[in-house]
Amino acid sequence: MFRDRTDAGEQLADTVERRGVDPDIVLTIPRGGLPVGRVVADRFDAPLDVVVAQKIGAPSNPELALGAVAEDGSVWRNDGLIEQVTTSDTQFENERSRTREAAREKANRYRDGSFPSLAGKRVAVVDDGLATGATMRACLQCVRAADPEQIAVGVPVGPADRLDELREDADEVVCVETPASFRAVGAYYERFGQVSDEEAMTYLE
Repeated sequence: MFRDRTDAGEQLADTVERRGVDPDIVLTIPRGGLPVGRVVADRFDAPLDVVVAQKIGAPSNPELALGAVAEDGSVWRNDGLIEQVTTSDTQFENERSRTREAAREKANRYRDGSFPSLAGKRVAVVDDGLATGATMRACLQCVRAADPEQIAVGVPVGPADRLDELREDADEVVCVETPASFRAVGAYYERFGQVSDEEAMTYLE
């Protein structure tokens, strides 16, 4: 159990250190990942930036994640779920295009200028927890396209099966707690309030 996102960041930074991961830059997924990422970046004296992705919802149920698209257009598809809800490729592409624009606009709110240069760098991608993993997987594809030397994922809590899936896209996966019966991410925090855009921006200063 974590007191709040700052405590989660401290515990995650400890775990990252013990694993021997030493990032040159920390990227975090806004908004909730920013308080966690700030602590990790400070621990390793690394710059902090964001990587943004948005879930692609089913046309009939926007809360159902058929995949996710990152700010650069990188897409992760949940093909099994797409087949189950009988979404056509055209419907998926329409949702993907709309969602990519939303991801790009969100990234522009947090960052002046272009995506950071990651070529040859050791990159840590941090969030405040992992649930479905859809957003994280799209973010990892975006990061991989920038040709880093190494990608490490860092989250305070997540289900073991979803963490294992991330190993397809990351060189290291670091997690503090992997509960046997995973509930929502917020269940593992004493305080897990929404992070506003205004608050989130302060962690990048």
